[in-house]
Amino acid sequence: MQSFLSFPDVVDERAARTVATGVVAMTILAIVTRSPIVVAVLVLGFLARVLSGPRFSPLALLATRVVVPRLRGRPRLVAGTPKRFAQGMGLAFTSVSLALHVTGHPTAAIAVLALLLVAAGLEAGLGLCLGCKIFGLMARAGLVNEADCERCAD
Repeated sequence: MQSFLSFPDVVDERAARTVATGVVAMTILAIVTRSPIVVAVLVLGFLARVLSGPRFSPLALLATRVVVPRLRGRPRLVAGTPKRFAQGMGLAFTSVSLALHVTGHPTAAIAVLALLLVAAGLEAGLGLCLGCKIFGLMARAGLVNEADCERCAD
């Protein structure tokens, strides 16, 4: 049984890509509008997903309960820990961007969001999770549990 604040042990890759698509859309909106409010919404979404997976994230709930059940094909299950790490990276990027916005550095904030846009775009469009790849490198270096990467099968 999953505790209140925990991340799933396994994640359907299709849901992760759907969430990434939403992050791409929101990041584009944040860049175009230069709105710290949109960035704050991104921060809260990443925080919710890091703490509890899809349980409290409206974007993840939309992905797991509405979009993915309507997709054809079988689930593609991957280990949750690298995906949680990737969500943590998203939280770091959006938090830095928000801090830059509120301290009067909107151009730097947009540059950080552009990096997030690239990472989320690779996940959404190609299924290439940069956070997962970095997690794998950290596992091979002995910095995190390598068993989590073995469950990924990549």
